[in-house]
Amino acid sequence: MLEKLRVVFTIPELRQKILLTLFLLAIYRIGFNIPLPIANVAVLEGIGGSGSFGDILSRVSVLSASNLQQLTIFGLGIMPYISASIVFQILGTVWKPLEELRKEGEAGRKKINEYTRYATVVLCLIQSYFFLKFASLGTGGGSSIDAAFLNDSGQLTLGWTVAAVLTMTCGTAFLMWIGEQIDEYGIGNGISLLIMAGILTSAPGAFSSLFANNSFTVMGSVGADGLEKIIVLLILFLAIVAGVVFITLGQRRIPMQSAKHVRGRRVQGGTRQYLPLRINQAGVMPIIFASSLLLIPSLLFSSLEQFSRAETPAQQAGVSGFFNNLFQELGTMFSNPSSLGYSLLLIGMIFFFCYFWTAITFNPKEMADNLKSHGNFIPGYRAGKKTADYLEKVMVRITYVGAAFLALIAVVPSIISGSMEVDPALAAFYGGTGMLIAVSVSFDLVQKIDGHLVMRNHRGLLE
Repeated sequence: MLEKLRVVFTIPELRQKILLTLFLLAIYRIGFNIPLPIANVAVLEGIGGSGSFGDILSRVSVLSASNLQQLTIFGLGIMPYISASIVFQILGTVWKPLEELRKEGEAGRKKINEYTRYATVVLCLIQSYFFLKFASLGTGGGSSIDAAFLNDSGQLTLGWTVAAVLTMTCGTAFLMWIGEQIDEYGIGNGISLLIMAGILTSAPGAFSSLFANNSFTVMGSVGADGLEKIIVLLILFLAIVAGVVFITLGQRRIPMQSAKHVRGRRVQGGTRQYLPLRINQAGVMPIIFASSLLLIPSLLFSSLEQFSRAETPAQQAGVSGFFNNLFQELGTMFSNPSSLGYSLLLIGMIFFFCYFWTAITFNPKEMADNLKSHGNFIPGYRAGKKTADYLEKVMVRITYVGAAFLALIAVVPSIISGSMEVDPALAAFYGGTGMLIAVSVSFDLVQKIDGHLVMRNHRGLLE
């Protein structure tokens, strides 16, 4: 492996791409920790505090390369760009003008990307404004905004609001530009690498909690009970990574044959090929959608519980007390990922969004028409509608397997945290969206490096 890495850096073009990518990622990490001028650096607890809403912000931050718990120039990360991309991808399947643009090829794709950038700027202006409004309310140790920039009513002044909104918007636009530069001049997918960088930087803090937990250490050293847990966690980590790799690369190969053509005295075509269908066609989007939607009931029921809180003994025994207890139980269930109700709802929503996202991104009719136009067919099925029905039937079956895997990965952190009494931050590193993104982006990066090596008659990193 060391020899292969040495070969990678001996190729000037590939070395330049890798170094440029690392340099741009380093810029992202530096800006990630630069606070806004209005930030109150004395508030160490962060926006949202250490409660359930603080946990929500920390989860969203990991998936969007953002820093929502601190007021920084890259505070929003690429969350607005991801939101705009998802919206345009969904609209591209239901809105005729965008659907026509998608069919125009490279020119249409560039036009859609331009619209996505404009929508990203609009979303940045809106999200940064409300984010600053929430930060000025103050949580735990006080307002996250320095008192010198607040007016008499405790709100951020208009001038500094405009300056902070524009700064955070420019920060997101700059990250979007960094991602495009990595795509064009670096190596790998720029946006995905930014997300993976945010995920990997949380790993040291997660593993440091392993030895900070008293159940793992005895008199400053690892005890027998702690050593057993570390070994079990290491084995589970390797098993989960292997499972993620297997499902990420897993394919259902459908036999396909090209039609024969007679050209003079020669017969061309008739070769057998395979049409690969990914088992995990939906990627990580179902977990993102399901986890995001389950955050809303937690906030809703917590607010309703405070609103219906009974003040007198008579009210506690009456209707208001009943609703107060009901909202409290529901709020506890949705804010506790280890609860059975939360896990069942998460699994059900992951299955739903797997089929929903696959229906949006996979068009069997369009694929069948492409096979027909290129003179290819699936043996035993007539070209056109019969082929489309067969492809849809196969995709429904393999989507069930992919959804079951995603559901298992999503509940693994809760199982580990509850059964082994492990810190939730460490358990979250073992599964969920972060693991899937890190593995998927790593394989994409390795495959692109392998492409450069194979072009120069070198062995790939995975050989």
